[in-house]
Amino acid sequence: MLLALGMFVFGMDSLVYNQIQRRRSWRHPTNDRVGARPAGQFAGPGEDVITLPGVLAPGLTGRREALDELASMAALGEAHTLVDGDGEHFGAYVITDLDETRRHITIDSQPRLIDFTLTLKRMDDDVAAQDATEAPQ
Repeated sequence: MLLALGMFVFGMDSLVYNQIQRRRSWRHPTNDRVGARPAGQFAGPGEDVITLPGVLAPGLTGRREALDELASMAALGEAHTLVDGDGEHFGAYVITDLDETRRHITIDSQPRLIDFTLTLKRMDDDVAAQDATEAPQ
C-alpha cells in the first residue's frame, strides 16, 4: 500500500501516483493603520492541500475504474482519512479536484496512458492544532 484515502487504496493494482505535493498555510490577517504599516495577528492554521499527480497505464498498471471510484467518492462530499504506507496519519480530506488527460489513443478510442491529478483538502482540525503547538526540534 502506498496510500489510503478512506477505503480507496493506492497501489499497482489501482492507481500509482508519482509524487505527493503538500501545501500548508497559516493565517495572518492585517488591519490598515494610518501612518504605519498594517498591524498583523496570527489567527491559526489555514488550508492544508495535498496534490497527487500520476500516470495510469490501463493493462500495465492500475485500472481505469479507479478514477471513477475516486469521482464517486468526491461526489458524496465526505471527508476520508488519509494514511500512508508507513502509517502516517495526515487527517481527514475531501476530494476537491480530479483532472484527467488521456493520451496515446488507440484506433478503438482507448487511451494507453491517462495522466491524472487528484487534489485533496483537509477538513479536520485534530493534527493542525497539534502542529501549531509543537516546538521545532
